[in-house]
Amino acid sequence: MEELNQISQEMPPAEPSGQKTSNWKKEAWDWVKSLLWAVLIVALVFGFVIRPVEVKGSSMEPTLHNEDRLIVYKLMYTPKAGDVVILDENTGLDEALVKRVIATEGQTVDIDKNGYVKVNGIYIDEPYIAEPINESSRGDHDYPIEVPEGCIFVMGDNRNHSTDSRSSEVSFVPVEDVVGKVVFRILPLDKIGVIH
Repeated sequence: MEELNQISQEMPPAEPSGQKTSNWKKEAWDWVKSLLWAVLIVALVFGFVIRPVEVKGSSMEPTLHNEDRLIVYKLMYTPKAGDVVILDENTGLDEALVKRVIATEGQTVDIDKNGYVKVNGIYIDEPYIAEPINESSRGDHDYPIEVPEGCIFVMGDNRNHSTDSRSSEVSFVPVEDVVGKVVFRILPLDKIGVIH
C-alpha cells in the first residue's frame, strides 16, 4: 500500500479541460508569429540583398537570352569591370537594362578599327561577346574616352545589337543607378547556373 501511495504522488495531476484550449491558442499564436517572422525575413532579403529579374531583349546574347530569369545581388555592391549588372529605369531609355561593366571611373575606353575594346590601352579578353563591334555600332563618342568620377561604362555582349554607353541615350552610368550584380540564372532550367 505504501508503494501504491508513492507512485500516485509522483504522477502529475490531470489538466483541467480549460487548459487544453489555452494550449491550442498558444500554439496557434506561435505558428502565426513564426510565419510573420519568415515573411519579414523574406521581404528583407528580397528588398535589400537579392532581387529576381527577367531579361528583356537580345542585347546580352550569347550570355543571356530574352526571358531568362536571374537573381541579382544588391547589398553593398560596387561595380567592377567584367560584372554583368542591372541598371535601374533612370537610363536614357527609361527602362531597366542588363549590361556588362567594361570600365569604371578614371579608366579610358577605346574601340580599335577592328571593333575590339581596350581599357587603359590594353585589349580586354572578351570570350563572351557575340562578335566584334562594327563601324556603325561604335556609338556617339570620340575614342579614347575617360569614364567620369562616380560612373561606369557598360556594353551589351551582343555588341552590334545593344544600346549602351556607346550611345548618348545611355552614355556613362552613375554608380547609384546600378541595382546590383547578376549572380545566378534560375530559368530556363537547362541553363541554370552562375553568370560570369
